[in-house]
Amino acid sequence: MLTLILAAPAAAVMPDEMLPDPAQEQRARTISKDLRCVVCQNQSIDDSDAPLARDLRLLVREQIAKGKSDAEVRDYVVARYGNFVLLKPPVEGDTLLLWAGPFAVLILGGVGVALWQRRRPAATTDAPLSDAERAELDRLS
Repeated sequence: MLTLILAAPAAAVMPDEMLPDPAQEQRARTISKDLRCVVCQNQSIDDSDAPLARDLRLLVREQIAKGKSDAEVRDYVVARYGNFVLLKPPVEGDTLLLWAGPFAVLILGGVGVALWQRRRPAATTDAPLSDAERAELDRLS
């Protein structure tokens, strides 16, 4: 158990990336947790060790240091990398597949199972033996 606890992912932010102002650093961490590492794709840039994630963390901190608001920083990153960089992209035309895809796969799987069940031959039940069949069975035994 201890090994699993110690192996939990730690934030990949390096000390040389951190902003001197703790309030600004906290803002950067909050924004970074909502941005996807485009290399890892299932981690935030705050958790990723990829060089591109580091570049994105530095970009976020640079924008914060320039006095940009959280929304302006997110908009700046999205303008450069698209909605895919957001861990929770908005529901729009270009992200509709991201949101609807899992449901479509689930529905198609259900339809496939239903069709497979309908095409299976019906289970036959054993009919009782007639008197002639029973006599033949007794004769063979």
